[in-house]
Amino acid sequence: MGALQKICFATNNSNKLKEVKTLLEGKFEVVGLKDIGCDEDVPETQETIEGNSKQKSEYIWDNYKVKCFADDTGLEVPSINNEPGVYSARYAGPQRDSKANIKLLLQKLEGKEDRSARFKTVISLILDGKIHQFEGIVNGEIIAEETGTDGFGYDPVFVPEGFDKTFAQMTMEAKNKISHRGRAVRKLVDFLI
Repeated sequence: MGALQKICFATNNSNKLKEVKTLLEGKFEVVGLKDIGCDEDVPETQETIEGNSKQKSEYIWDNYKVKCFADDTGLEVPSINNEPGVYSARYAGPQRDSKANIKLLLQKLEGKEDRSARFKTVISLILDGKIHQFEGIVNGEIIAEETGTDGFGYDPVFVPEGFDKTFAQMTMEAKNKISHRGRAVRKLVDFLI
């Protein structure tokens, strides 16, 4: 069997990179931004998850000319106007502190009966200069306190629909089977192979 096709996942988030490498294992050699020599901050200035995802992949394509895909993910909570949404990573400020983001989210949800939420990932792939987008959504709810030690971001307070565990209580393999990113990546894989 020949060498795997190399594709860049436009992220500096080692957790995301590990998750996607697991999903694409044996199909593609997934490399991160550091592997292609990109150490600058990739712009994320759009007002939507779709827009940020597209902007990031276009930036890598325009500047590095490598096959690439980028994702943007947001947690949307209807009872607080779909916050944090596109600002999920920097909800509590530009320092991107997951603990502070969760604390702010839980404060805003105090006294709210409706704690439903959904994670949404949009992946933008650039192949031969053309953009293709893939969306993955998982519905669930926000619990009142952090539970579990695996995962990252809002995983310790998000319980996916049909489960009684948070994403942070699941193994990466179990989470990848049902997660928003896993769903979007499977659509990407189906498209690529």
